[in-house]
Amino acid sequence: MPGLEEKLKNLLFRLNDAATEIEASAVISMDGLMLASALPPDVNDDDVAAISATLLGLGERTVEEFRQGTLRQVYVKGDNGFTIITNTGQDNVLIVVTNEHAKLGVVFLHIKVAAREIEEAFAHLLDTTPGQGEFSVFPQMPEP
Repeated sequence: MPGLEEKLKNLLFRLNDAATEIEASAVISMDGLMLASALPPDVNDDDVAAISATLLGLGERTVEEFRQGTLRQVYVKGDNGFTIITNTGQDNVLIVVTNEHAKLGVVFLHIKVAAREIEEAFAHLLDTTPGQGEFSVFPQMPEP
């Protein structure tokens, strides 16, 4: 039975393979802890997590100040691509990095599917009902 980190990494590698424009992805906690990544080897996981948490904080402050409801996504555009940080609904975020040729509609569709899968993985982890989900906190014990 794969652990949560392995399950998330597999999901991220599938996401990276889903569109040629997607170059990297990661899942971090809202407080900046790297949970799983499919980043290039020359990219520091801790730096990405810290930067993403900072951007997330700024995004939350912005939507709060302008009374825009709940933060769903932070989108950064650079000369060579896009960084998209998406709330997955379980106090975690999905970070996706694309090249400059990305068809954002397609990328957003892949992000939506991946975010749902991440949310489901964490929901199974938090499930305390024995025998429900592969990530049950309390595994089902055999009856005496």
